[in-house]
Amino acid sequence: MTTNSSGKSVSFWIDSTPTTAYPAFSNGISVDVAIIGAGIVGLTAATQLKKAGKTVAVIESGHVAAGVSGHTTAKVTSLHQLVYADLIEQIGESKARLYGESNQAAIEYIAALVAMEQIDCDFSRQSAYTFAEPDSEIDQIKAEVDAALKLGLPASFVPETSLPFAIAGAVKFDNQAQFHVRKYLLHLAQTIPGDGSHLLEHTRVLKVEEEDPCQVITEQGVVHAHDVIVATNLPILDQGLFFAKTHPKRSYLVGAKIDPDKAPNGMFIGSGKESHSIRTTPYDGGLLLIVGGEGHKVGTVTDTAACYQKLEAYVHDHFEIDAISHRWSTQDMVSFDRLPYIGKLTPFNQHTYVATGFSLWGMSKGTMSGLLLSDLILGKENPYAELYDATRATPFLKPELIKNGMDVAARWVGDRLKNLQSSALTEVPTGEGKVLTINGDKVAAYRDDQGTVHAVSAVCPHLACIVSWNNAETSWDCACHGSRFSCDGKVLHGPSVKDLEPQVVS
Repeated sequence: MTTNSSGKSVSFWIDSTPTTAYPAFSNGISVDVAIIGAGIVGLTAATQLKKAGKTVAVIESGHVAAGVSGHTTAKVTSLHQLVYADLIEQIGESKARLYGESNQAAIEYIAALVAMEQIDCDFSRQSAYTFAEPDSEIDQIKAEVDAALKLGLPASFVPETSLPFAIAGAVKFDNQAQFHVRKYLLHLAQTIPGDGSHLLEHTRVLKVEEEDPCQVITEQGVVHAHDVIVATNLPILDQGLFFAKTHPKRSYLVGAKIDPDKAPNGMFIGSGKESHSIRTTPYDGGLLLIVGGEGHKVGTVTDTAACYQKLEAYVHDHFEIDAISHRWSTQDMVSFDRLPYIGKLTPFNQHTYVATGFSLWGMSKGTMSGLLLSDLILGKENPYAELYDATRATPFLKPELIKNGMDVAARWVGDRLKNLQSSALTEVPTGEGKVLTINGDKVAAYRDDQGTVHAVSAVCPHLACIVSWNNAETSWDCACHGSRFSCDGKVLHGPSVKDLEPQVVS
């Protein structure tokens, strides 16, 4: 049964901003660059390209900044939990330095743009902290400080913070930032249309054909462009095998009003696997505390509602807050070598570009991706292009890649053997979903509060994995590559571009 949780089931960033109403595609459009996805990557790239004199068409299947970018913690930082000591060991000091520099550059780009264009987005400079709970990871914290200092980053070790509970110690990065991500992106979006450029909503792209010019084929027609950027979290195009070089991770957030006198000062994340992300943002004349955590691979946790319950318990226990105002969830693609993939779709593509694998740090990496991709299209040198090259050799023999491939294969086979005896719609409780086997077919059945059953194929159209029920979001989720669908089968999250097929059952 679904566990009740308090608060609106909506991202605070979306709830506190107006719904956009850009037109859908209606007739022939030809531009220099077509950009699929109106999140932080797509809108940053579009902004840069239009300022450079290019015509662009940003094509969004839903609303602007209402996907992954609209569900983030909206921290803008180069402190990505614990990463620098590992990067120095894995790729060497010079490449690790480039990683730090590129993320620092993204912070300064956002800061400069906010100042120059007077963007009202609650932008503020903040210190960022990765903290260790008592008796845990303190050695890793100190190693991270040493590594970051070696790379020229604004790091220091601190024994305590403004958090209302004890820690063993923390890495502190000075002069980082936070903002209201949707206010920022809505400003970028409004600068795109006009002078031969377009922003299209409710326009789903089905595929891209790289010809001269490229053809971006949507449900409503074709957009022609010299170059194409695929900025859809995980590319909707499979040629680059990014679904095999990343895995989808889902995480949960809650927002609660907090007395400013009791609020922590800064942005925080724990260092362990069961870590929590903590920040505040202006809200209703005071502050909203935003706490994230309870992450897991998409589709692998059945009782997702319990994730919210655990988060609420954490907020109550650590901050003595009872009333939750908002709750929402998000997902991102985790890159197996800790680096995002930014650049050409494949070595054989000359005009199709991608950005993915931000590993839950999309504000800095997404901004940096938009800048890098616009440079590539404009023929400008970019110091980070080689490091993040999307066509770089991926060590497929790494243990985590082998395990991920085995996990996907095991689910592909195992999920087909599950529920072979479950064939009756009466097994589906009100307000719940269940995968059934009916006449040999896998059927995803959901019974709404009125008792009506919504039945769709349980086979994900992307690569034919079996979806599973997400009781917190009332959605069907694919654990293989992260596609998500509404309770009646409509695509919520790629890489799938097709809905689950309706099923007629009795």
